[in-house]
Formats: sequence, structure tokens, C-alpha cells
Amino acid sequence: MTELSITTRLAAIHQRIHQAKIAANRATDTVQLLAVSKTHDASKIHAAWEAGQKMFGENYVQEAVNKQKQLQNLDIDWHFIGKLQSNKIKLIAENFAWVHTVSDINHARRLNAQRSIELPLLNVCIQVNISNELSKGGVDVESTILLLKQCLELPRLQIRGLMAIPEPTNEVAIQRQIFARLRQLKNELTQITTLDTLSMGMSNDLEAAIYEGATIVRIGTAIFGERDYA
Repeated sequence: MTELSITTRLAAIHQRIHQAKIAANRATDTVQLLAVSKTHDASKIHAAWEAGQKMFGENYVQEAVNKQKQLQNLDIDWHFIGKLQSNKIKLIAENFAWVHTVSDINHARRLNAQRSIELPLLNVCIQVNISNELSKGGVDVESTILLLKQCLELPRLQIRGLMAIPEPTNEVAIQRQIFARLRQLKNELTQITTLDTLSMGMSNDLEAAIYEGATIVRIGTAIFGERDYA
């Protein structure tokens, strides 16, 4: 993929986000695009950065750290959006500004312990298994309040909001219903603390997510093309 095609694809996604915000009567600055760059090389990230994209999401820790070294001169906001593994916690705490996938208090405590006082607070989203899928990560809805309260005791973490990866469906009404469930949960939790983030919505459902209050949408293939897992 050439730099021009990444620029064009980014523009198309921004147009979709813009139109969705208009349809949902959302303010212009209320939704951010997180470009999911997992498996794509540093040159594609650089191209997207030159096109104005500053937030990038990675799933695989060592791959991400390698790309961060190659792109260390760029002002990039790195988000970890993959499954947390205990043996990778230190690298995540040292090299990312955000973690979207906290669903276990032990992982949260380790992130807190490994986050240097020389770095800003680590922005954290609690991942909720909003569709109750056995194959998906995330804390169940009923346990979210307890996890939030436990995380609020950790001084190196800034709890920003909730994240979810719902069961895929092409039915817009069902998409909205699931995203509304996460929004309602966030609203309930704001009685405990201030939360400003809903990380939800991908290429096939970003419009429904924005309509239901998404503040970060996570888009990968529509920007960078098909992934090569080889």
C-alpha cells in the first residue's frame, strides 16, 4: 500500500466518523480515531502519522516495542489493546500511554507497580465482556464496579473508562443495543468516579458505536489493508 492510499483511507474513515457524529448530534471533538497497526510495519505507521494520525493501537508487545524504537522521533500516542500477559506487564507499563484491556486486578496492580514515577499516569480502560462471550476477554458486567473500586486505589493508574469488543453482527439495531449497554454501565459508574472514555466500535460498527457515545473508535484494516499474520 502506498502512502497516498493510506492517506485516502484515513480520509474516508474520518468522513465516516464526521457523518456519524452529525447523525448522532455529537460535537465535533468528541470522537477520536485509534489506528490499529498490529502486524503492519513501521513504514505504514509513519505514513499514517504524516497524514495526521497520532494515536496507534498495538496488540503484541514485542512487535510494538520494536516499532516504537524505529519511530521514536515521532510524537505518537501508543495504546495497548491486546490481551494482557503477566510476563509482558513491565514492557507495557514502560512503553504505552494507554491500556484498554484491564479486566483483572492482579494485572492492574502489576501495571501500577511497574509504572515509573517519571512517566505520566498510565491511562486505563476496563475491558467489559458486554456480550457475555466465553471466547472473549473482559470482566463481566456484574463485577465491573468492584474492579473499578480496586483500580481506583492504584496511584499510578488513571482510570479513564470502559472498553468492549462485542459479538460481531451486521444488524445495526443489535449493534446499538449492545453499545448502549456499555454506555449505561459507564453512566452508572460515574457515580463512583469521573469517567470520560468509551473505547468501542470498529470498521463494521463505528456508526452505531458513535451514536451510542463512543469516544474512541478502533480501526485497522480499513486504514492499513489486510493483515499478514505469517
